[in-house]
Amino acid sequence: MTAHAPGPRRSPEEQARFESELRTLWEHRISFNETLGVKVVSFDPTAPKVRFDMRPALVGHASSGRLHGGVTAAVLDATAGLALMVALGEKHCDETAMQVMHRCSRMGTIDLRIDFLRQAIGRHFLAGARVTRLGGRIASVQMELHADDGTLVATGAAAFVVS
Repeated sequence: MTAHAPGPRRSPEEQARFESELRTLWEHRISFNETLGVKVVSFDPTAPKVRFDMRPALVGHASSGRLHGGVTAAVLDATAGLALMVALGEKHCDETAMQVMHRCSRMGTIDLRIDFLRQAIGRHFLAGARVTRLGGRIASVQMELHADDGTLVATGAAAFVVS
């Protein structure tokens, strides 16, 4: 078994191109993410983060005004996908932005578990994820969703096919 040995890192200009392409894909070309209103806050390779504002269309319980559980699950799934895309960019740091984006086009969620810990109430929410394993065919990711006051409202775990 041979491991992928990255060559020299892509240039700062090519890294900026990769992040720009990834932001455009993730925030606009994936229409559901746009519908949810999620925006990339950080491309930190160890824990990328996203944010979205609460609004009436995302309410799941009319009297409490809490976030719909399906929104929680969808945002955590999408955030896991973003973390994996960033990790693929790091693993293949010798490739161009377009080469890595092509790799990202072949991935998909194959398992998802969400733990709802408490009511999701807030003006906005932050989600983060970290890749715990990036294999040749399967990747594992852990996710968290926090309300604007820092309260942890949900966690998740996902597996993705990456080839």
